[in-house]
Amino acid sequence: MPSTPVPPSGERLHGLDAVRAIALLLGLVVHASMSWLPGAQYFWLTHDATPNAWAGLAFYVPHMFRMLLFFLLAGFFARLAHERMGTRAFIRDRGKRIAMPLLSGWFPMLMAILAVAAWNAWLVNNGKMPEAPPTPPLSPRHFPLTHLWFLYVLLLCYIAAMLVRATLGRSAFVQRAADAGVRLFASPIGPLLLAIPLGSALATHASWFAWFGIPTPDQSLYPSLAAWIAFGSAFGLGWLLHRQPQLLRGWAGHWPLHLAIAVVATIGCMLHIGLAPQLVAAPRDMVTLAYAVAYSIAGWSWSFALVGMGLRFLSGHSRIRRYLADASYWIYFAHLPVVMAMQVAMSRVQWPWFVEFLVVLLVSMALLLSSYDLLVRNSFIGAWLNGRRKPRGLEYR
Repeated sequence: MPSTPVPPSGERLHGLDAVRAIALLLGLVVHASMSWLPGAQYFWLTHDATPNAWAGLAFYVPHMFRMLLFFLLAGFFARLAHERMGTRAFIRDRGKRIAMPLLSGWFPMLMAILAVAAWNAWLVNNGKMPEAPPTPPLSPRHFPLTHLWFLYVLLLCYIAAMLVRATLGRSAFVQRAADAGVRLFASPIGPLLLAIPLGSALATHASWFAWFGIPTPDQSLYPSLAAWIAFGSAFGLGWLLHRQPQLLRGWAGHWPLHLAIAVVATIGCMLHIGLAPQLVAAPRDMVTLAYAVAYSIAGWSWSFALVGMGLRFLSGHSRIRRYLADASYWIYFAHLPVVMAMQVAMSRVQWPWFVEFLVVLLVSMALLLSSYDLLVRNSFIGAWLNGRRKPRGLEYR
């Protein structure tokens, strides 16, 4: 029998922990697929000699929802932590677990990515290093946050949440209005309501490359309006949803409906835009608006469905799921140079694309899990990322 969808107060939310880990681990799938996408030489570090449009499935579908889902759960767990700790302890905790990893890890990650890029360039040019391409000077507008942009945006969301709470959070009227709004947005029509502002922002985004979905702020300290609406609304919904966790029972019960809508909307989007990346900006017309809204409905419906499925089927304790949930932060934090290095290695062999893709995924995951257990879990890095040092291997708590 499935576990209780919403556990009693004080008990760990194993189902939501598992879904948050899934959202992060899907990042490996998305980034591992990129070397085999047609036209990858125009937007990725390396491209394989055997591109295949079917690799687009591994990128396109998870990319619709994985960061919406992550920020939704990040908001939920952020308020949970704030209620347990209080404001001052919460700020110290987020500084330790989010700001410190970003500040200390960004430069090493960037250097590792550049080292892999140099290795790839050396191989492609038969053992000779080509002249480095011109790059814009470092500035807030041109800042290579890389895949660690999610930590930067999380910090912005925390700051916004603290400011709103300090200025409006004690108003009974604001609280009642927020609770009523969340009941509406958490209802079965929630994905449609949430899709309207996001779809509008995507359709009017300057030079929107529609196939790639929500434009992530990985190259700038200024998130776009579309990124703010997407990830800010997800975080805010999660934060306010924690005030009424009983609403999650509806998600656990309605997951088949949300999953069906997600699948239908995703198929419709793919029939319109295709499996291969479209490397031209979408025109600003009604067709693009319709696609953007459908894309947003799919992303939000996937998020609602996966949260519901996690609560319905994964709420029981599992040592393996608990371990992977703990490890997922480190795995996503460190994965990009590892995945890229494996893609460069696979570009030197002539195997079927899906075999190379699976090798990249499996070997990268094995290396990252090993590094987590050996170097991170019971070290000061693990204390940063997980809140405390934990014993190596599987644990019961």
